Amino acid sequence: MSESNESSLNINFLKESVLKRLCESLDKANNKGWRKLGEIVKNDKRFKVSLEDMDMCSLKALEADGSPSRTLLKLIGDQGCIQGELMEFLQIMGHTEALQCLKPPGIQILVQPQSVSVIAGHNLRLSCYAVGASPVQFQWFKKTEEVKNVLPEHQGRYRCEICCNNERTWSSEVEVVVIANPCLSQMKEARIFPQISGAMECSEDDFLSINKDYSFEKPYATDKVALLIGNLTYRNHPQLKAPMVDVYDLTNLLRQLNFKVVSLLDLTESEMRNAVEEFLSLLHKGVYGLLYYAGHGYENFGNSFMVPVDAPNPYRSGNCLCVQSILKLMQEKETGLNVFLLDMCRKRNVHDDAMPNVMLKVTANIVFGYATCQDAEAFELSSSGFTNGVFIKFLKERLLEDEKITVLLDRVAEDMGQFDPTKGKQALEIRSSLSERRSLTDPICLGGYSDATEAHNPLWSKAHELPESKILDFECGVRIKMDFAAEFSNVLVIYTSIVKKPEEMQSCQAHITDLPLDLDVDPKLMNKETLEETGSFLLSGSLPQHCLYTRLSSLQKLKEELAFTVCLQVQFGSLDDLVQWNMHVNIGKPLTAKLDLNRPTRKNSCQVTCHMPHSPSTSPSHSPGSDRRFHNQDPCCPQPYANPYLNVCEHLHGAQAGYRDFQLNTDHAYQYMPLSPLMNPPSIPIETTDDIDDMQNEFINSLHLYKHP
Repeated sequence: MSESNESSLNINFLKESVLKRLCESLDKANNKGWRKLGEIVKNDKRFKVSLEDMDMCSLKALEADGSPSRTLLKLIGDQGCIQGELMEFLQIMGHTEALQCLKPPGIQILVQPQSVSVIAGHNLRLSCYAVGASPVQFQWFKKTEEVKNVLPEHQGRYRCEICCNNERTWSSEVEVVVIANPCLSQMKEARIFPQISGAMECSEDDFLSINKDYSFEKPYATDKVALLIGNLTYRNHPQLKAPMVDVYDLTNLLRQLNFKVVSLLDLTESEMRNAVEEFLSLLHKGVYGLLYYAGHGYENFGNSFMVPVDAPNPYRSGNCLCVQSILKLMQEKETGLNVFLLDMCRKRNVHDDAMPNVMLKVTANIVFGYATCQDAEAFELSSSGFTNGVFIKFLKERLLEDEKITVLLDRVAEDMGQFDPTKGKQALEIRSSLSERRSLTDPICLGGYSDATEAHNPLWSKAHELPESKILDFECGVRIKMDFAAEFSNVLVIYTSIVKKPEEMQSCQAHITDLPLDLDVDPKLMNKETLEETGSFLLSGSLPQHCLYTRLSSLQKLKEELAFTVCLQVQFGSLDDLVQWNMHVNIGKPLTAKLDLNRPTRKNSCQVTCHMPHSPSTSPSHSPGSDRRFHNQDPCCPQPYANPYLNVCEHLHGAQAGYRDFQLNTDHAYQYMPLSPLMNPPSIPIETTDDIDDMQNEFINSLHLYKHP
């Protein structure tokens, strides 16, 4: 239909989708609402609108689905008002939003590209989706230059030009940062091969109905949210290594797919429950929700349980979080896709006889990726100081592929099946009720948000904002710059550098002291000259050198604002003693400290995430459970004296197996240390598996294998 024909159309014949959006704009109580339109129409001799008519329109606001604007438009439409005349009235009002509802649709950008950091060696995908009255065309630019492929040296700011008929518009400008992959730092050929995606072509009818029921050629999400939890520093159970690196790698990849990622390490039971509650608050209709958990766990009666770091020894379901109960609450949000990636053991917990009564809805949007089969263990890998679980080792090679999620996981399962060290011991299990071709690469189409969602989305963004850089000027003339980096959503790295020093000073150093006791930071790991000395191996190479670094983990435990002292020590040539100046610094609540995950769990919080007949808040006694690796009644050990796990390591002069753990020494090399008598009771015999020699022969150089229950 031509523009002139549309202008002569009686407004009573407007499409319902157009009328609905128009009324939503005019029903708003402001100086450009329906009352203002009524006053303008009343002054026009072509139409008659009395005070009684205005009162009738006003009464419609009292009805549940009533619309004063719709009643007014029907009134003047019955008097012959056409679309061109209504547009004149709206122009007089200066109501551009309402005018846009009536004008022939131009280009509408549905999904803006987003800034991203990409690890060298991985694919990058920048997406821009737009619609128009006729087919739209796209061309990507780096500043003013057209681009077709991107190499590491091409990092910078990008934007997309969209053309439709004679109209042109630009997408938002985004930043692409290429980070050297520590595992590929020795490879000269390491580089990225990004895919710059195009966009949709939609008709005018598609455009007009977008707010009502718009669909892409492929499925889409209204948002993408991921909660990643890695528990490794257990208080009463064997500690793990892989969850830290697994969560870090998965975070970087999911962010490339435009997921809102919350990555958390070492959570207690109450912190895990509160984190899940915050995660659920970000979900609404059509959202893709992904939950990844790495740590100790078990499975009873088809229900999976995640074990917090403060779980007692032994533990039961009341001390843990039930995955199926979380899924039930996600379903109530009408999510478009629920993906659970569980990197934990699935052995039976003989100390827990509870049978959760979780009634799940029959939906076609659930995918479970279990790192191992039922009643089996999961394993960790360690090589050159970087540790991955077997599952993530292969998943991260596939995650960015534009494939249906079940197809992608099938390929990961095939890759794992060819891995000799764990062949016959760990196999990926996939359970799915997915009936559509939904993938993690699906675009985001912004839909309607509830008031709660609109309130929580800014909170999520705020909870991932780093403190601003600080310049500290001391009275002695020294100037110090303080910067911040996020290793995880609850792990902050502070690094300081001296940017100005008077000539009469021989040397000076600035140390951070007096940190809040909530954080429980080891002073021996503060103010180090390298990141590795602080315990941070993942940001190495991405932060500037010649700084002093301090790593603050478990920010979720911070009850007050993060305040500390910067102590400046100066050596003058004319003095033997050091001279000291102190400055107080307050950076507020950084990152997820703003979420107050340390708050007490609500009385019914166990039912919120774990529908158990008993819980810490309702049971008279604490629920016990099991240490998963070192006790002969461990649920992971069906036989009293069976070896509950397998350790394989290959050294320069041969391999050995048995009960071993590893720790990080100050020289940053991994060694294998015997367990303490408390961790390895002498009454438990040490046994090895029958095929250990065969596995050692097939093992890769410097590759170490651990079980991670």
